[in-house]
Amino acid sequence: MEHRGDAGLDSLESDCGTGELRDRVAEFVRRRVMPCEPVLDAGGPAADAALRRLREAAKEAGLWALPLPVELGGQGLPLARYARIAEAEGASDHGPAALGSAPLLDVTMLWNHGGDRIRELYPKRLTAGELRACYAMTEPGTPGTDPFLTATRAEEQADGGWRVSGRKWFTSGAAEANVVTVLARTDGADGDRSGLSLLLVPTGSPGFRVVRELPVFGATGQWEIEFDRVAVPADHLIGGRGRALAVAGERLQLGRTLRCLRWLGQAQRAFDLMCERAGSRTGSRGPLADHQLVQQHVFEALLALRTTRPLVHEAAARIAAGRDAHVEVGLAKVAAARMLQQVTDAAIQVHGAAGLGPDTPLPALFRTGRAARILDGPDELHVTSVARRVLRTYESHDSTRH
Repeated sequence: MEHRGDAGLDSLESDCGTGELRDRVAEFVRRRVMPCEPVLDAGGPAADAALRRLREAAKEAGLWALPLPVELGGQGLPLARYARIAEAEGASDHGPAALGSAPLLDVTMLWNHGGDRIRELYPKRLTAGELRACYAMTEPGTPGTDPFLTATRAEEQADGGWRVSGRKWFTSGAAEANVVTVLARTDGADGDRSGLSLLLVPTGSPGFRVVRELPVFGATGQWEIEFDRVAVPADHLIGGRGRALAVAGERLQLGRTLRCLRWLGQAQRAFDLMCERAGSRTGSRGPLADHQLVQQHVFEALLALRTTRPLVHEAAARIAAGRDAHVEVGLAKVAAARMLQQVTDAAIQVHGAAGLGPDTPLPALFRTGRAARILDGPDELHVTSVARRVLRTYESHDSTRH
């Protein structure tokens, strides 16, 4: 399947080698990963075996762990170059896991903010695919957008270690994870704006329990987990006591941007399917492509793709340059989530009943698009946050004029 709707994309490539690598990744995802999606979506032993085969194939093809640091076994591709490749990789939800870039957030966080023991034990093995990690922040009954209300607690022990108690949910990949990063209150009272810390918990520890799976519109992969006085070594504190929000904020900016890049890839996939359907489907009144209402769907979807892509890449560029990107990430996240849902919805409409069934990836893409408007903070949170930041700049300008 060629990406006919992304004309203009190549002009944005800053390095001809990036374009070639992107094509190789796109081909791998299209020919190797996408055919395995039904098995991977179902989970279980068959999915684990399929993922292992894909990972070995990615390593053999020289496409493994492209954005991970070289010293940890990755290929060291900088974010400025990886951003374009992330679109192709993310055309399938399973692309990042198959190609070894999925642990980028965990590896970056542990390498930058973990102590010597954490850096020794985990980043290299995560990069190699020998271990899996997950990140547990939100809790049942607690607004996920308000971390200050975190009810999970970590009590310091006489030996400097911790005992973690609490429950988390919508934790991606928790059932297969070897370690989980947990947001917990180590000091202060509920609602305090300080006293939150991040701890790395081995999931084999006594007291850790997977409570239940939480299907999202029928899809697997999200879990509720419990910590019942789980012992955590003192050297498994990440970023220092009370510094959770600073570390989490850094992680979230990069994580949201990576999601947006992958949503672009999935929207492009839906757009390609829509255009191919319009060109190949013929009724008594001729090809669908000749119908003005179908043309309208194509135009609106392409407009959404083309206007969203620069926002996402601006956010990625600012993060890569080490600049503040709160406004850019907020804009990109809302725009990309809406765009994915819009483009996939249009593709389903053009497919008709076939777009609702199991013979195309459109139902899964639409599910991702709808969930995207809640993942990593709902649209409303980002709208409010961006608007407040922008308005504050005008307040400061006004004060200097008076």
